[in-house]
Amino acid sequence: MNRVFGSRRGYYLARASILLLITALIASILGCDATSGYTLTLAVTPSGSGTAIDLTDASPYAAGTRVTVKAEANEGYLFARWEVTEGHFTYPTWPQTTFRMPDQDATVTAIFVSSAIRTWYDLNAIRYKLDGSYILMNDLDSSTAGYEELAGPAANYGYGWFPIGSNYRRFTGNLDGQGYQIRDLFVGGGEYVGLFGVIDVGGDIVDLAVVNVTAVGAGCVGGLAGSNEGGNIRGSYVSGSITGEGLGIGGLVGINDGTVNDSNSTVYVSCSITGADEGTGGLIGINYGTVNDCNSAGSVTGGLLVGGLVGDSYGTISNSYSGCNVTGMAAIGGLVGYAEDTVLNCYSTGRVTGEVAVGGLVGANAQESIVSNSYSIGSVTGDDDVGGLVGENSGTVTNSFWDIEASGQATSDGGTGKTTTEMKNIATFTDVATEGLDVPWDMIAVASSAERNPSYIWNIVDGLTYPFLSWQSI
Repeated sequence: MNRVFGSRRGYYLARASILLLITALIASILGCDATSGYTLTLAVTPSGSGTAIDLTDASPYAAGTRVTVKAEANEGYLFARWEVTEGHFTYPTWPQTTFRMPDQDATVTAIFVSSAIRTWYDLNAIRYKLDGSYILMNDLDSSTAGYEELAGPAANYGYGWFPIGSNYRRFTGNLDGQGYQIRDLFVGGGEYVGLFGVIDVGGDIVDLAVVNVTAVGAGCVGGLAGSNEGGNIRGSYVSGSITGEGLGIGGLVGINDGTVNDSNSTVYVSCSITGADEGTGGLIGINYGTVNDCNSAGSVTGGLLVGGLVGDSYGTISNSYSGCNVTGMAAIGGLVGYAEDTVLNCYSTGRVTGEVAVGGLVGANAQESIVSNSYSIGSVTGDDDVGGLVGENSGTVTNSFWDIEASGQATSDGGTGKTTTEMKNIATFTDVATEGLDVPWDMIAVASSAERNPSYIWNIVDGLTYPFLSWQSI
C-alpha cells in the first residue's frame, strides 16, 4: 500500500510540476506584459531639434492604450510629423496628438526640420523640398546674400526670381514668416508668377510680408502667389507693382481656389486692356475659394471683370473691404467686378470708373449671387448700367446701402440709397425688417474708432463715421 500510495503521490506531484511549468510559460508570454504593460520610448530627429513629451506619463502601457504625446521645437526648427515603429497616430502631422499603444514595446519619433531662412539662398532652397516646413528668421532685401544672383532685376538673365512651385510641382509645405519682410523682389515670366508659383492643398503661408515687389507676367500673377490651388494664406501682406496681360492678376494672389484670411495688399495693379483680359483685383484676380477679413488699397486698372478687392468671384467674400480706385471697361466694381456667389459684410470706398456694368460695390451681380449687409461710398462713373451700389444685377441684393451724395449716383440695380448723414447713423443698419434675407447688421456704437468692440462684426461712431469692421485698424 505504501509503495502504491508513494507511486501515486509521485505521479500527482509530477503532474502538478508540469502544470506549474506550463502556467509559468504562459505567464511569461502573456501574463507578465498584461500586468506590467509595454514600454513607450520617445525620440527626436535630428538631435537637438526639439523635445518629445509623453503627456499621459504612465508608461508602461497596456496594448490599445491611447497615449497623448506632444512635440516642442527648438529655435530654428519646425515640427514636421511623427514616425513610429509600431502603432497608430490619430493625426501624425499634429504636434500634439494621440498614439494607440501596440501589443509590444514601441518608439515614437518627433521629426523636426531645420528650416531657418536667413538668406535668399535659404529661401531658394525651398524649391528642392516643396513639402517642407520653413520659418523666416529675419528680413530679406537687396542687401541680403544671394539677392543679385537670385531675386534682383538682373538675376536669371533678367527674369529675376524663379517662383517657388509650378503647375507641375506645387508647393505643399508651410512657411511661417513671423511678420518679417521679403523686400525688393523682382519676378517676371509667363504664367504663375509671384514669390510662389502655385500653392497646392496642404500649402500654408502665414504672417509673411512681401514688400516693394515687382511682378510682371502674362496670366496668374500675384505678389505672393500666382495661384493658390487649395492652400491657406493668412496674416500676410503685399505692397508693390503687379502687371499682367491675361487672366487672373491680383495684388496678393492671381487666382485663388483656397483660403485667404486676414491678409491685405497695397499695390498698383495694372492689366493691359484687351478683349481677352479678365479678372483683375487689388487683392485677388479670380476667386473660387474663400476670402475673409481682408482688405486692399491702391489703384487697379484692367479690362473686363475688375474689382478693388477681387476682379471675378465664384466664391465667398466676407468681412472685407477695399479702398482701391478702380478703372476698367466692363463689370467694374469698387469691391468686386463680377460676383457669382456671396458678398457678405463688406464695403468699398474707392473711386470707380468704367464703361458698362459699373457699381460702387459690385459691377455685375450674377443670378446665383447674394450681396448682403454691405455698402459703398465711392464715386461712380460709367456709360451704361451704372449704379451707386451695383451696376447690373441678376441676383439678390439685401439690406445693403450706398451713399447717394458721395457716389454721385441716385440709382442702383439693387440696394438702398442713403444720404451721408444717414450712412453715419446706426439706425440705418440696425432698424430693419427681419423678413426674408433682411436681418439687422451685427453692429454696435463705440465712443471712438480707437475703442473697437470685437464682439460685433461692425462698429460705428454714431453720427460721425461710416460703419467699419471691428477687426480693422483705423
